[in-house]
Amino acid sequence: MGNIFSQFFFIPAAPLTEKNCPDQKGRVFLVTGGYAGVGFELCKILYAHNATVWIAGRSASKAQKAISSIKEASSNSNGHLDFLYLDLSDLSTVKPAVHSFTAQQQRLDVLVNNAGVMYPPKGSTDAQGNELQVGTNYLGPYLLYQLLLPLLMKTASSSPTASVRVAWAASIAVHVDSPQPQGIIVDDNGRPTDQGVSSNYSQTKVGNVFLARECAKTTPETGVVHAAFNPGNLRTELRRHWTGVGHWITDKCLLYSPIHGAYTELWTALAPKLTPNKSGAYVYPWGRLGSLPAAVEVDEIGVAAKFVEWCGKQTEAFA
Repeated sequence: MGNIFSQFFFIPAAPLTEKNCPDQKGRVFLVTGGYAGVGFELCKILYAHNATVWIAGRSASKAQKAISSIKEASSNSNGHLDFLYLDLSDLSTVKPAVHSFTAQQQRLDVLVNNAGVMYPPKGSTDAQGNELQVGTNYLGPYLLYQLLLPLLMKTASSSPTASVRVAWAASIAVHVDSPQPQGIIVDDNGRPTDQGVSSNYSQTKVGNVFLARECAKTTPETGVVHAAFNPGNLRTELRRHWTGVGHWITDKCLLYSPIHGAYTELWTALAPKLTPNKSGAYVYPWGRLGSLPAAVEVDEIGVAAKFVEWCGKQTEAFA
């Protein structure tokens, strides 16, 4: 219970913000969903500190509006801002997006898998027929990571230790709403089973915890550090499908502004505490190492490996 409480209330001040962020000149960041909410605030901070920032998403008009706003706010920046078309709800768009990115960029320091969808209308699916949250929240990001891994490794080979990272978006739902005890209920093939819209969302967030942890096993070979993070309980577009009295109470009493979530992501992307031996760690708001539910942490029956293997099979045709 204490682990849940500490992610809602009396959260320590963010240790890394726009006020003390180190200069990022020469470094390249790719942020999915970077034109709204938390992603937008993160891109704003990074660009202000001279980073090259790629905003990946499916709306060019939203991206261009965000880019104009970010540039206007930091007119003295020596950074760069670009848009990359990518629709995480359609796996067929991921490889072309990576080809476009690698044709223009010779390095990638940090991939922030920020984008996601929560509680869409029942029956919503991605382009491949997967439940929409499944496709958008982890199948798309997993494929994106796999296709970008060669460039991440290349960057890591000539960069300071543990500075090349992949951040995977989780949620407080990992602790409060995921199916017990393992956080995901999978079938014999490793496919998460349908638990209803709300629990399916929670399963995708545990799925990203598992992806971070399983991918972290390759850190000694790749040099790429992984972490999953709970950005915090925030007022963002992610909650656009959530309505009713519960929504009103939560919004008024328990939510923080998007910039706080950006601080969580900034810490995950940059904090020196995320050393190679911490790869696969879980990050609490607004930037601190945290723990997971016991069964998710220990995973005695190997659900994580089985799930990640299934992700690989689901995406291999698009690689």
